[in-house]
Amino acid sequence: MSANLQIDILPLQYRDAPKLAPLIAAYTQALKRGAPRQPDMFYAESLLQDRSAEFFGAFLDEKLVGFVMFYDLPDPISGKRAGQVDHIYVHHEHMGNGIAQAMLDVLADQGENRGWRKLTLNSPHSSEVARHLFQSVATPANQISFEVIF
Repeated sequence: MSANLQIDILPLQYRDAPKLAPLIAAYTQALKRGAPRQPDMFYAESLLQDRSAEFFGAFLDEKLVGFVMFYDLPDPISGKRAGQVDHIYVHHEHMGNGIAQAMLDVLADQGENRGWRKLTLNSPHSSEVARHLFQSVATPANQISFEVIF
């Protein structure tokens, strides 16, 4: 990362939908391949208004270059709350610059402030980059995930 670039990790708001839509399209393209996706402004607006998910965005010189989508969930075992990340993405032009790590650091600080017991990091099998990052900052969870596809 160039020394003159300024990285800011901030909560994303509804007004950030025009910046988020192209990143969601690029993220989907990176995971699913195939034809490039078109940015979907309505979907980005819907995600940013969804009460179950929250986003932090990574801004370099005021340009959104990455996001992390997370959930603040009840933990029935401890009686506390826990964070969960299922989606993290940094645009390919900015990978390898520590941006994803910075977003996780900010999220971990947020979790401490919220009194989370833990932060679970889930990675798609197809994302070597996410798995490598998560393995460098966390220990393997004591659970296995399965999904029912509808």
